[in-house]
Amino acid sequence: MEFTEEQLERYSRQILLPEVGGKGQRKISEARVFLVGAGGLGSPAALYLAAAGVGTIGIIDDDEVDLSNLQRQILHSTATLKHQKVASAQATLTKMNPDIKVVPHSEKLSPENILDLIKDYDIILDGSDNFATRFLVNDAAYFQKKTLISGSIFRFEGQLTTLKPHDANGLPKPCYRCLYPEPPPAGLVPSCQEAGVLGVLAGTIGVMQASEALKEILEIGTSLAGRLLIYDALEMSFRNVRVPKDPNCPLCGPQPKITKLLEYDISCILPSPGR
Repeated sequence: MEFTEEQLERYSRQILLPEVGGKGQRKISEARVFLVGAGGLGSPAALYLAAAGVGTIGIIDDDEVDLSNLQRQILHSTATLKHQKVASAQATLTKMNPDIKVVPHSEKLSPENILDLIKDYDIILDGSDNFATRFLVNDAAYFQKKTLISGSIFRFEGQLTTLKPHDANGLPKPCYRCLYPEPPPAGLVPSCQEAGVLGVLAGTIGVMQASEALKEILEIGTSLAGRLLIYDALEMSFRNVRVPKDPNCPLCGPQPKITKLLEYDISCILPSPGR
């Protein structure tokens, strides 16, 4: 594709990077990224992907904008209260960058629709806040060999990892179930509404999800695949935890027990490893 003068100016700071250049910007413009959630994580991730010029951004969320969202969900505003989140997101993103295409899905993600929804996308960004969706997205991404960038936030701590067990380059790479084989029992961890979260934490993790997505699109840098990045906002510290591939993983192991999509009814935030 040929860039217009306006597009060259818009993306000039990226194109100047030797690792990007015109060829890389074309990759970004042709990329297709699917966001699970237009909330705390999906908001900053979507804004930076749109600003970077990612050609097609799909977003699924079945919620409406609530006043309690605005402390962290920066895609939305007081003016869009009670609007569908995906409609609010589409308006914000296309206003920022008319070059891109935003595909909204105002529906609940389920085993019945997820495979069809993600099939035409290159990368999946999971910004959901419950185990039911996390396990569903992981399994669907595995079955369709999609790269999954998973982020989570809890109170003052955030986590980030890239999952691509289908990648045969280098050491075997884990899926989400290698880290957490099964969801915890209902009620074991606080609900999303009970625990609370620092609003800017969502921005930190969501922006890093977007950064990982752009690295995957451009095929540059070192992937987070096989590692879990843990951020503590109170200590202002980052640490990397190695996540090996589980040889007995029920999904991506040599003798899988999970061969189809499952549905869970659990709503809770991801706890930190070892806690």
